[in-house]
Formats: sequence, C-alpha cells, structure tokens
Amino acid sequence: MLLHHYRFVPDESLFDAETFRTELAGSRSPIAPFKAALRDLQVRLDERFRAGADIRDLVHGRAWCLDRLLAIAWERHAWPDDGIALLAVGGYGRGELHPHSDIDLQLLLENDDDTPYREALTAFITFLWDIGLEIGHSVRSLSDCEREAAGDITVMTNLLESRTLAGPERLREAMRARLAPERLWPADRFFEAKWQEQISRHYRHNNSEYHLEPNIKSSPGGLRDIQMIGWVAKRHFGSQRYEDLVANGFMNDAELRILSQGQAFLWQVRYALHMLTDRAEDRLLFDHQRTIAELFGFRDTPERLAVEQFMKRYYRHVTALAGLNDMLLQHFDEAILRKGEALPTTQLNERFEIKGGYIQARSRAIFREAPSALLELFLLMAEHPEIEGVRADTIRLIRDHRHQIDDLYRDDPRHQQLFLDLLRSGGNVPRQLRRMNRYGVLGKYLPEFGQAVGLMQHDLFHIYTVDAHTLRLLKCIQRFREPEARDEFPVATTLIHQLPKLELLWIAGLYHDIGKGRGGDHSEIGARDVAQFAERHGLPARDTRLVSWLVEHHLLMSMVAQKRDITDPDVIADFAGVVRDETRLDYLYVLTVADINATNPTLWNGWRASLLRQLHAETKRALRRGLENPLDRDDWVRETRAEARSLLATVGVDLARVEQLWESLGEDYFLQYAPSEIVWQTQGILAHGDSQLPLILVSPPADELDDGGTKVFIHTRSVEDLFAATAAAMEQLGLSIHDARIATSSNDWTLNTFIVLDDQGRAIRDPERIEAIRRHLVEELDDPDDYPQIVTRHTPRQLRHFKVPTEVRIEQDPANERTLLELTAPDRPGLLARVGRIFMEQDIALSAAKIATLGERVEDVFFITDKRGAPLTDPERQQRLRERLVEVLDV
Repeated sequence: MLLHHYRFVPDESLFDAETFRTELAGSRSPIAPFKAALRDLQVRLDERFRAGADIRDLVHGRAWCLDRLLAIAWERHAWPDDGIALLAVGGYGRGELHPHSDIDLQLLLENDDDTPYREALTAFITFLWDIGLEIGHSVRSLSDCEREAAGDITVMTNLLESRTLAGPERLREAMRARLAPERLWPADRFFEAKWQEQISRHYRHNNSEYHLEPNIKSSPGGLRDIQMIGWVAKRHFGSQRYEDLVANGFMNDAELRILSQGQAFLWQVRYALHMLTDRAEDRLLFDHQRTIAELFGFRDTPERLAVEQFMKRYYRHVTALAGLNDMLLQHFDEAILRKGEALPTTQLNERFEIKGGYIQARSRAIFREAPSALLELFLLMAEHPEIEGVRADTIRLIRDHRHQIDDLYRDDPRHQQLFLDLLRSGGNVPRQLRRMNRYGVLGKYLPEFGQAVGLMQHDLFHIYTVDAHTLRLLKCIQRFREPEARDEFPVATTLIHQLPKLELLWIAGLYHDIGKGRGGDHSEIGARDVAQFAERHGLPARDTRLVSWLVEHHLLMSMVAQKRDITDPDVIADFAGVVRDETRLDYLYVLTVADINATNPTLWNGWRASLLRQLHAETKRALRRGLENPLDRDDWVRETRAEARSLLATVGVDLARVEQLWESLGEDYFLQYAPSEIVWQTQGILAHGDSQLPLILVSPPADELDDGGTKVFIHTRSVEDLFAATAAAMEQLGLSIHDARIATSSNDWTLNTFIVLDDQGRAIRDPERIEAIRRHLVEELDDPDDYPQIVTRHTPRQLRHFKVPTEVRIEQDPANERTLLELTAPDRPGLLARVGRIFMEQDIALSAAKIATLGERVEDVFFITDKRGAPLTDPERQQRLRERLVEVLDV
C-alpha cells in the first residue's frame, strides 16, 4: 500500500530494459549481464540513499527494476503453455524491496498437475539463484492456494498482496476469486486472527516500543504494525491504497500523515541497516546505532550524544505508530465489525458515558466546547476502576483536540484542580498517567515531561527512555499499594500506607528524572521544575519543599547504601543530617525502591534490598535519638559486644575463650558486624580449633528473608594476595561479590566476609551448591600463592560497544583513618581479581569494598590503607595507583 498522496514514478535511469536486452543479446552467457545489472542497480540506489533521495522512490524503485528483470528472465525460459504465471507476493507484492529483502515469488499453476512445467520451473529457479537473487518461492495450483490459505492465516496474508509479473493476469484474478471474503477468512475472522497474531508478536518483544536494541520490523510500533492496518483494511474494504481508508472513514488525514512519516523513517533505518551490514538485518543493534546516527546527520552536543538524538526520533515515531495502531484496530473492531451490537450504556455525567465497559464522549463537540473534559475523562477513569479503557472514537477526539492544551489552558485553576484531583483520587493513578502519555495529553499538560518523551541514555544501565522509566516507577509505587507485593517489598508496602499525602509521591516520581537531556545536574533541574509545578498548582509551601527535596535527593539513599559503609555510625549520622525527619525518610525510601526497580529488571536484588532496609532502619533510629545525640562509636562497640556475648552465653560457649579471641580483633571489628554475625563467626573459629586449613563458612539469608545475599566468611592466615585470590576463585564459581569486609587480627589472622550472589543476582540457598562453594574455596585458598586463574571469558557483545574510560577518585576518610577509592570502569570478567592484584603490587591493604555493576560499567568503592594501616596521603603514591588501575582496566 502507498501512503499519503505518494505516487511512484518509474525512473528509466535506474534500469533501462532496452539497453539491457541489447547487452544480453551480445553476451555468451546471460548470468553475467544479470549479475552486473543487479550490482549496478544497488550501487545507484545506495548512492541516492546517501545523497538523501526520497526513501519511497528507492524502495519502490528497486521493486520496479526487479519486476522488469524477472519478466526478462521469464521470457528466456520455454513455458509449454499459458497455464502458469509468476506472481510477486508479500512485501514484494506490495512493491517494496530493501537492499536485502526477500524476493517473495509464487509460481501459480492453473491445474494441479505440474508435470508439464517441472523442467522449466527448475531451470528458472536455478537461474535466479545463479544470478544471486535471494528469493523465497512457492509453486501452487489454484486449488493449493485455496486449501493452504484456508488453513493458515500467514499464507492468506501473503497471497492477499500479489501482483502478476509474467504470465496471464487471469490466473491471479482466479486466485483472488477463490480467496474472496465470502468464501474464506471473512473480514471479522481475518481481523481476529491477525489481531491475535499481533498480540503474540508484541509479547515476544516484551510488549514495549522501548527496547535498547529494537527490531524495527516486529517490535511494537514497527513496520509490521503499519502493515497490520493495511491488511485488515484491505480485507474489509478491498483497498489498495491507505488513502482509500480516509475516504472510507477508517482513518483521517492527520493519522495518514503519522503513518506516512513513520513508515518513511523506519524505511530509512531499515535501508541503512541492510546497506551497512550487507544482509537482511532488522535489529537496530548497538553495533549500528552510532553509525546510522552519523549517517543521518546527527552530531554530538554538550547535552546529548548523536546516537541519543537519533534514538529519540526513533522512539517518538514508533510510540506514535503503536498508539495509532491500537486506536485504529480498536476502531475497526468497534465501528465496523461490531457495528449495531447492543452494548450496555451507563451515563456518568452530561459529558461522558460508559458503553460496553469503555468510556466515551457523549458528543463529538465535547472537547471543543468544554476543553476541561480532556482532563476530566482521566479523572473519571481513576474514580471508576470498572472502566476498561477509552472507546476508539473518543481516543480520536482526544488526539484531534489535544492542541488546545496551551499556556492559557495550563494556567487555568479549573484544569489545575482536575489534575490534582486525579493525583489525589486514590485510584490507579499511574494507569491513567500512562493513558495520558499514550494519547499525547500528559506531555501537553506538562511540557517539561513532553521534552523527556523518547529520550534515551546510550548505556546498558538505563534500558528505558525517560518517559517509559518514569511511568514504570509510578507503576511500581502502585504495586506497593497491593497486598500481593508484601512478600517482595515488606518495608515499602508498609510505609506507603503511612505516607500522609500519596499525591506528593506521584508528583516526585513524575519529576525525578525530568531534567535529563537538558544540560547540568538533572536532579537540580527537576527540583526547580517540580517547585514551579507545586507553586502553580497551589500546593502548600511545606509540600512544595518536600517534593522539591525528594527530586533533588532522589539518588542519595541508593548512593549511600551502595557506596558508603553503612555500618559506620558517622555515615548514618551524616545521612540522617541530610534527611532530618522520618517523613522525608519514608518518602525517599519508597521512591528509591521504585526507582531502582523501574531502571533495569536486573538491578533489583536481595542484596540491594537488604542494604536499603538496613539504611532505613539505622537512620530511623538515629532520627528518633535526635540529631543532637548521635551514637558514639565507643557506645556502638560496647553495645554490640554486650549483645553478642549474651547470645553466646545462651548457647553455652566458653566466654573466656570468646574474650581471648575478641581481644585480638580490635574495635573496628565490632563496628563492621552485627551481633548475630559475630556469634556465627566466633562459634566457627572456636570450633575450627588449630586446623591449618582455611575456615570457610557459607550462610544463605535466613529462611524468612527474601532479600539479602549469601555470606562467605574466611578465616585464615593473612597473606598479601588473599583478596585477589578470593576474588579470582569466586569468579571461577560464577559468583559476583557485592560487599567485602576485611579485618585482620593482631596475630595476623584474617576475618574476611563477602556477600555474594549468583549470575542471576540471587542468593545461593541450595545446600549442595553451598558445600561445593566451601570446598572450592578451601582448595584454592589453602595456598594463595598458588594463585587461582583469573577468569578470561569473552566480553559480551553489548559491552564491547560502550567505551567507559576508567576513572579513579581518591579521597580521605579521616574518621576511620583510611582512604576511600572510588573506581568507575568498564565491566569485564575477572575485573575484581585484577584490582586485587594491583592492590597487592602497590602494597595496599583493603579493609572494605562496595561493589556495584550498572549496565556496561562498574562503580566500586574500596576502603584502603597502606600495609601499616595508615591512609594513603602521598600524592605521588596516589597517582601511581591511579595510573596502574587505568593501565590494566582501560583495555
């Protein structure tokens, strides 16, 4: 089908059939001229593509040239009679061919007996292969077509789009008569089958337009969605052009323009993919995104990379196409297939009613006469959860009238109150905000949100566009309100029902990332934007301060939990000093948990959950004590020792031996560990006795806890390369280290504790696997000088396309008399073991580590000293360490 008043005009400069026939006549073999003609055609098309020619001329032009070449090839074979025809079907039948598109052909026979044609058929197909054509072909009689199409919707669809290339046109007409809707696949059955086919296809692509590496043909909003509209309408109306659908009232001119522009853009991308890869490639992989962005003229700016600008355009097109596809198919179902059905109708007010479970406007003039209805509709849906959706004709009215939302509209107190009422409705607010975004209303009402629509960050950490991530965050918050989420999110599901004003959380969630892509700190930009929103909507000053603070500090809790030592009382006191009150803490906790879950499905795991839960609990205790009464380090140590001693006494451990062991450990040990952990380790050490083998204890989280990681405790003689050897051994086991606490007793024994997860980000609980881990570590660490081999697995394909320069930041931690080293580097197998070896080479002792993998990069924090236990203050030594880490990791 051709789009939006476009007419293809054949271009003889692409292929001159008469000149070609002359060359063919003078050649000893026909293969060489055909090959040369195909090669020259592609060179001309590629040159025109790079020069910016209309993509429609190129795609249809290639099909037109192939039509003529195939017709000439057909003429060169001896067909016994006119009982056979050559048809173009599928995409080629639509007259569309990209550089490496399959050339779908059907050899159509009048009769079932193909015996007279076998020799010529074999010679013809072999010839097409010999000249290098990538064909998909079938040989069917008229009765074959009818039988196979009746049983397979894919065959039916393929034959629906056909053109005669050679042979008698009467055979195709006879085929069309046998496939007519009154004989098989009537419009309603055809529509239902294709709709189910689309649902399955979308499901295979996560039912989302927002993929880091989308399939431009099959993902939601891709070329298949455009074709779907054409197939359904063609079956019902018999239309060959999309413009006919406007005439039939199925589509309006503005919608036709969206289809036309969207198809042209996707065709450009697909053509570029085929040209660059020299194959039929429909996946927009990282390998190609940067190259295509440059080819399309995008250039890096201080605010955004060229590839991010290109992908924003892609996401905006496919989002518009996916929304239009949904609306048109729903409209087809409602207005055409189910026209005249008696549906139950309930009047909501003078403007809206529910018909067949869907809300619809009671007048086509409603949004023009009462523009406030553009927001009222979504408020009604939030207040009436029984409403399943919006009827297609009303969706179209929304799209046609959303332009009315301008500055005057936004400044109208009635409209501001409607939006606040929606946020305060108590219903499923995120669902309505998603609908508002789908129909283009949310970005109109909040222009700052509109700027974030389709905005991506080119990395493996943020796998959704800013608008998609934001709406997923709000959906996570909604999930916390449901009882089913209690097992997975026990703290968040409790806190969300205690927050005094839930609408403030919706607002903070909407604005937390809204400043991205605009230059500067997005948290600060978002804080200013949300303050302006709150003031414009008349929120009290206290609420304005709260939402602005939440947006400005929305990354703080995650950063402290994952990069700071939250067993340190000073870290807790500093964090509590920023938070200042329990209400802020509770809002921030819920927002943080939702943000992590909505960023990347692989990011949330039991260990991160336990860190945030611990930070929340410790900070709440600090706030209840009062910021003016921070817990003294000596008091912390004293309380921890007393509780651990009491627990050990209840299980009959010799307290004299306990005190003797503890005297060698130092005070820092009692700051690092909870009383229960100290009891576990103390019992293990005393039971191990004088054995010279390393003591390895492995413990999963408690059965009643879904979160947390598996703890690995190592007690052995202190040697220089123990941490590096341990990291290498863990890599061999397929374990990822997320936390390390390193302690050394006064008699040179180590007490190292690691928190590990498997390659799926889960704690290890299986007793057999735990025992295997223990045995492997004993074997490898019995003699650390016999160093375990560092894992050298291939770096995954996606990681290779991101150049993350290694960055090393060094600062002092005077309260703990140690140095903090923050490392950002490209993720790679064996990285932690290599870092450990560098520390050993540089005579550096490690006291703790916080490990975080964020997509294609790691952001790890190491707490280090020299071998004497003093912080690294010498600038030259710091620089040598920095240079060595960059040298090893920047490869």
